[in-house]
Amino acid sequence: MKIIRLLAGLLLLLAERDTVCSAERPVSPDIFQPARPGYTYVFPRDHGSHDQFRTEWWYYTGHLTAEDGHRFGYQLTFFRRGVDDPQVQANPSRWAIRQLYLAHAALSDLSQRSFLYAEKVSRAGLGKAGADTGELRVWIDRWATDTRRPDDPRQHMQASADGFALDLSVMPEKAPVIHGEHGISHKGSGAGQASHYYSLTRLATSGIVTIGAERFAVTGTSWMDHEFGSGDLGEEMVGWDWFSVQLDNNTELMLYHLRRTDGQPDPVSSGTLISPDGRTQHLALADFRVEVLDRWRSRASGAEYPSRWRISIPSRSLTLEVAPLLADQELITRRSTQVTYWEGAVQVRGTLGTAAVTGQGYVELTGYAERFRKKL
Repeated sequence: MKIIRLLAGLLLLLAERDTVCSAERPVSPDIFQPARPGYTYVFPRDHGSHDQFRTEWWYYTGHLTAEDGHRFGYQLTFFRRGVDDPQVQANPSRWAIRQLYLAHAALSDLSQRSFLYAEKVSRAGLGKAGADTGELRVWIDRWATDTRRPDDPRQHMQASADGFALDLSVMPEKAPVIHGEHGISHKGSGAGQASHYYSLTRLATSGIVTIGAERFAVTGTSWMDHEFGSGDLGEEMVGWDWFSVQLDNNTELMLYHLRRTDGQPDPVSSGTLISPDGRTQHLALADFRVEVLDRWRSRASGAEYPSRWRISIPSRSLTLEVAPLLADQELITRRSTQVTYWEGAVQVRGTLGTAAVTGQGYVELTGYAERFRKKL
């Protein structure tokens, strides 16, 4: 255990060293390329790793129900971070730390009103962690997400920690949705402050959730985000509010507010509305409104988070009220990304035109415990 803790501490120290170095100089164009307009997505190739970009993540969230009615929300995220150092990248040693890998897993036991989470950190090399290019396979130890065969669209994920485990398979029910415009999603107004970002917005899900000695056969619906780029948030940003919504009429919605130091959303904040037939509509900030209706304060971090929202898209006559299914879904990740954030399962009710609609989703809130200063 002491060796494992020492390794984890070393990796975090190296990550912090890279953050300091990156703050002192721009990302070298000889190492990582920026996200540029005109990127052409090819699947299943783009489900894999993109090592030409500095930062990448694969993000799964979902709602699950057991045969006895027991309800869960879950999150499983894998992060890849390339080290911005030409000497490290050119080092031929198998021990060279060219890539850092981090992961978060969380389980919201909605029936028992409890929240569990775990984190991992490792490096590429000697099979400890990695991500394949050209196909989906990302792993840290025995935490992993992958496809069994290149011609099989199903994805399998697993993670186990003290107190809980996930072993799930997901099958896309809709084609990938590309966010942003011209193949990029803006994260600031500066050069290179963008990413390539797509989602699988409706994934039929089945598998096993384990809590302690109890095993639950579950089914449900998941959402997967995959994002990669080499830029950072603008200096005026403090964090973001991100929403994914799956309505029961087979409509989906993704929105994000990038919050500025003055508390206002940045003009590059945007979203995507996905129709039941898969057609998409890009939403600029002027196309939607997010109102905070309530707040919740964490006893663990002291942060005060928004805790209920009203989302409206006037041009589509869509109004939704979004509410957490559990107040405390906060992650304090001191052993990995070192970011404190709220990521939780939510319920959705509202109207689309004159019709009532219901649904579910997930919300991510960063920059409330402290200003988000980590490199993306």
